[in-house]
Amino acid sequence: MSSPEFGSRSFDVVVIGSANLDLVATVEHLAAPGETVIASGYAEHAGGKGLNQAVACSRSGARTAFIGCLGRDGAGDILRGVLADEGIRDFAVDTNVPTGRALISVDEQAENSIVVVPGANHHLGIGVVDDHRSILSDTAVVLAQLEIPLDSVEAAFAVARLAGAITVLNPAPATELPPGLLALCDVIVPNQTEVAQLGGTDALLDAGVSTVVVTLGARGIRVVTRDGAVEIPPYAVRAVDTTGAGDAACGALAASFAKGTDMITSARRAAAAGALAATRHGAVPSLPTFEQIDALVER
Repeated sequence: MSSPEFGSRSFDVVVIGSANLDLVATVEHLAAPGETVIASGYAEHAGGKGLNQAVACSRSGARTAFIGCLGRDGAGDILRGVLADEGIRDFAVDTNVPTGRALISVDEQAENSIVVVPGANHHLGIGVVDDHRSILSDTAVVLAQLEIPLDSVEAAFAVARLAGAITVLNPAPATELPPGLLALCDVIVPNQTEVAQLGGTDALLDAGVSTVVVTLGARGIRVVTRDGAVEIPPYAVRAVDTTGAGDAACGALAASFAKGTDMITSARRAAAAGALAATRHGAVPSLPTFEQIDALVER
């Protein structure tokens, strides 16, 4: 896997994916089935795995573009404002469907429970991909997740591969992946639950994926290729909210790839970004900058 010459494309990373407005309640413990709990706090943040990862890429120093779908509503206006504030080129398409939402509970142990209402995100079809072929062909890395239709992800990766870009997939939420999509993935970044649901690292490598980067939460990251596995140790931090930690890792990883950085160094930066994101509440508010990641890696 090799990146196009750094700076030779208009963008370092193009993220195609979801954008939501996150509605976040802070609770003592997550509700069990049938249980009602009283929240001690409430906040609204920009979110959605696609938008989170785009912000993470931009804050990690990558020239970033975002392709997605938003509703013509107040939530969509908020999310466009975030993209602009973060210096991300906004190629999101307006739809007549409400902007996506995520209903999130976070407990005192920093664990979370999330319900996603896709809304406009489910309207990111192959037609949107076709309309943005020139953008997907003018980047070093294309990063995607699974909160948009699978066939659109596959179509975007096919365009990216033809243009010589690196394809990075965060398979969340986990679902069965078609062989055609897996064959187009240079790098796949599941967490420990998702990699098990996908059949394990050997199955992913056998399907054509070049590198599996497994995020292990408080246990760091495992990088697996056909040559073996490398364990990236965790960074010690005081976690308060794990929401967005995986997105921080994916964004830092993709940004590092785009600059031609080697896999293990990129994985260390991803581990540091994920750890830093867990030290703050919310998704976008918690995503670290290039300088913050540098400081933790060097420490």
